[in-house]
Amino acid sequence: MLVGLGLGPGDPELLTLRAVRLIREADAVFVPGRLAKTLVAPYRDAEVLDFPMTGDEDRIRSCMEKNADRIARVAATGTAVLALIGDPNFFSTFTRLSEVMAQRYPEIPCRTEPGISAITAFAAAAGIALSEGFVVTDRGEPRCRILLKVKRPKETAERLRKEGFGKFVLVERMYLPDMRICRDAELPETCDYLSIMYAGR
Repeated sequence: MLVGLGLGPGDPELLTLRAVRLIREADAVFVPGRLAKTLVAPYRDAEVLDFPMTGDEDRIRSCMEKNADRIARVAATGTAVLALIGDPNFFSTFTRLSEVMAQRYPEIPCRTEPGISAITAFAAAAGIALSEGFVVTDRGEPRCRILLKVKRPKETAERLRKEGFGKFVLVERMYLPDMRICRDAELPETCDYLSIMYAGR
């Protein structure tokens, strides 16, 4: 198994308890650079992999394949952790790596564990409250929406379909013992106040 693990924004005190446990328990830990290696170092040694910051797509693809091959040697029979700054599902290297892993090693499961993302860390550092809707993008038109406190998910999805959205995931009572995840046709009429919906084009 490969686990994409969020390390938060860079302060060692902002690692989650789960992150520390997984770092200690993994069969091997990989990192994409020196800052991540420094955060992991108090708990174990980590191997640095090359994830180039470049616009050269051929080089990026070659490095992703090489990294997937290296990780697969561990993940095929044990637990490999790729520990990254921020959150592994939020504008992260892990998204692209997991796609390559799925193509080259479809038998190896991949999952993620969250870390404090750049957006929530930014709000704290800047001393601002993000209490209204906002857009986050690093290029182009956003391809998805995240909606909080969706009490009527089926009705909300029907409205968003008229705007061109067609893929929906609802997470209700996230990470609580009775967490529920519903997709597309499974969306309920009503749900708990503690809910988040993803809408993708």
